[in-house]
Amino acid sequence: MPRHKREPGTLPRPLAILGGLGLAAATAVAIQLLPAGAAAPPLRTPPAVVEPSPSASPAVATERPAPFVGFVDTARDPGFDLPAQSRRTGVRHYMLGHLIAGGDDGCSPKWAGPLETPQPDADRSVPLETSEPGTDQGDPLETPDQYTSRSDPLDPGKNPVANKIGRLRALGGDAVPTFGGPGVEELAVTCTRPGGLAAAYRRVVGAFDAAAVDFEIRDSEDGAVALRRARAIRAMRRERPLRVSFTLPLRPYGLDAADVAMLRTTHEAGAEVGTVNLLAAMQPRSAPHGRLRRLAAAIQLAKDQIVRAQDLPDPGQAWRRIALTPVLAGEGDLSELDARTLAGYAARHGLAWLSLRGVPPSRDVTRILRGP
Repeated sequence: MPRHKREPGTLPRPLAILGGLGLAAATAVAIQLLPAGAAAPPLRTPPAVVEPSPSASPAVATERPAPFVGFVDTARDPGFDLPAQSRRTGVRHYMLGHLIAGGDDGCSPKWAGPLETPQPDADRSVPLETSEPGTDQGDPLETPDQYTSRSDPLDPGKNPVANKIGRLRALGGDAVPTFGGPGVEELAVTCTRPGGLAAAYRRVVGAFDAAAVDFEIRDSEDGAVALRRARAIRAMRRERPLRVSFTLPLRPYGLDAADVAMLRTTHEAGAEVGTVNLLAAMQPRSAPHGRLRRLAAAIQLAKDQIVRAQDLPDPGQAWRRIALTPVLAGEGDLSELDARTLAGYAARHGLAWLSLRGVPPSRDVTRILRGP
């Protein structure tokens, strides 16, 4: 039986079939590469703040949930059981505060100790829509009389929280020591002896075999302190791989000018700061509409400041160098919808981590921020 003749200009049937299969496969790949819909409503910011500009790159979409890092004030909560809480909540990583200056020469790291009746100062949050640079609003995150220099020695056995880091690591977690904090002196302020500051930091790193350290900085206006700290960090990182984060207050206008200058000094001194943890005082839910948009606007401004201070070649790199820690004055400051919005924002922008401070929110809110 004779074969059917092929019309001029048409492909042979086998090639046509292969071409159709190839087109179908390409279509499937293209669908997979389309951005997935966000699981939570976006944390939107005013267009004037977040629209891309010649000096800023848009955030790269990601589906990776931001890790949750718990914070433990070992002075206020000396009975916190790291491994037990990790098993109960699923949180594997913590930051432990606060290591402060001690000793006659100010070069001996010690744990901050509690006053007899510490009084939290939870009602001093600065409204994001009213505060301006240079306005004397006080520090909404500072409690000047919260700590005292009467503190335990560094020996991990003397701190019941830090003494259980090893057990936490056995569960696959870790804890990061935090230097400095509100109302206390960080070692870089008092330890001026040549080589003394790096030795003090080394003592902490060695005592806990730390892979990372955090500095909660409230002394950025002192350039000499910033330079001493930067040089000591550089010396430590030359000796061993060490991740370094700086915890800084977030303002309505981003970071304070002194904090930006301190980041620049640290970078120019050759000290790598991998993460800037933004402490954001959350407005109550009774605040004027748009409080999360104002928060997003402040984060965007801080991101642009970090790009310039650290001389990042790609502005988009700054997102994964930012962590966000909302500070709550009341349990109801975050709703479940707020928590989903924050978690979605952090995941979409690829933030380094999320954390919480202040008054604990409801369990459901905390569970959303902690993620699966």
